[in-house]
Amino acid sequence: MAGIDPAQLKWRVVAPTLAALGLGGDAAVNLLTGTALVESGGVWLAQLGGGPALGLWQMEPATHDDIWRTFLPDDRFAEIETRVRRMTCSDLPRVQQLVGNLRYACAMARLKYYRAPDALPAANDAASLSAMHKRVYNTQLGAADPTTNIAAFRRAIAA
Repeated sequence: MAGIDPAQLKWRVVAPTLAALGLGGDAAVNLLTGTALVESGGVWLAQLGGGPALGLWQMEPATHDDIWRTFLPDDRFAEIETRVRRMTCSDLPRVQQLVGNLRYACAMARLKYYRAPDALPAANDAASLSAMHKRVYNTQLGAADPTTNIAAFRRAIAA
């Protein structure tokens, strides 16, 4: 199945979104591009099999809501919250924007990583980026295979 060109996703969505959020850099850009490639193949906007995950980054509504409820209200993140709010549109609930608002979905996926204590791996280390995806974004109970997914992170790096 064809999907979004990884280079266009990386340079037209991910890099400018993370820069606007103030949480960019090569490692973050490769991590978020690779995450989209792993989670949805850059194709699916809703989780296959009827699961709850939404958008290219396949974020679950519970995770989305938890970020807004327990992370963004912290005064230390007021500037980030303001920047994320500016990425939303007013005609849809925020959680629904994970599907069609690529900037917002990317920003929310970045925040999932940002709130974890883990430092970002080297930008060109596909194995470590994949391992971080499994550990922080997918979790131990998730279906992601950090060995198999190294190829997707290599594609993200090369894009």
